[in-house]
Amino acid sequence: MGRYIGSVCRLCRREGNKLFLKGSRCFTEKCAIERRSYAPGQHGQARPRISEYQVQLREKQKLKRIYGLLERQFSGYFKKAARKKGITGENLLQLLERRIDNVVYRMGFCSSRKEARQMVNHGHFRVNGRKVDVASFLVKDGDVVELKTTSRQLPQVQASLTAAEGRGTPQWLELDKANFKGRVKTMPTKEDLTVQVNEQLVVELYSR
Repeated sequence: MGRYIGSVCRLCRREGNKLFLKGSRCFTEKCAIERRSYAPGQHGQARPRISEYQVQLREKQKLKRIYGLLERQFSGYFKKAARKKGITGENLLQLLERRIDNVVYRMGFCSSRKEARQMVNHGHFRVNGRKVDVASFLVKDGDVVELKTTSRQLPQVQASLTAAEGRGTPQWLELDKANFKGRVKTMPTKEDLTVQVNEQLVVELYSR
């Protein structure tokens, strides 16, 4: 499967927003957006004319990069969201937030979604007592996510939980730090996102 192996800080600069792809570094003055808030490349500081299509595309790219998805994966989520009842844009955001790699990141067990995806793939987490090693697994209301016993003393886990205290836990999740587990209290909404996204622009792009 293809994957992006370049600098993730370039992605944040390209979108002009902090996408929180580099863990705790994103909260320091070393963040690329803080140092160079323009797009990468020799034409990064130019001011080109921006079309309606480009605005829609940039919003889609931003959302796709936040969750570390490739185009085919993201397109699949959009089609699934469009088939569900309700507002397509909100359905899409909910599906992306419900991914298990996003959930363990939001609970604070990992410093970034990329690290969370790797830990999930390596079988470090259980959902309702069963091992889950697929990062795209979607949690449901009431699910209990737990870090397996042999992984609880990993230095990166301890550091991530400490760092996560500053950013807090979303209202739709509940964290039991002492027992290294968390629970899905309810389904996520747009207000639970850490980055502001206009999902309607994404819907308009795919509706062309």
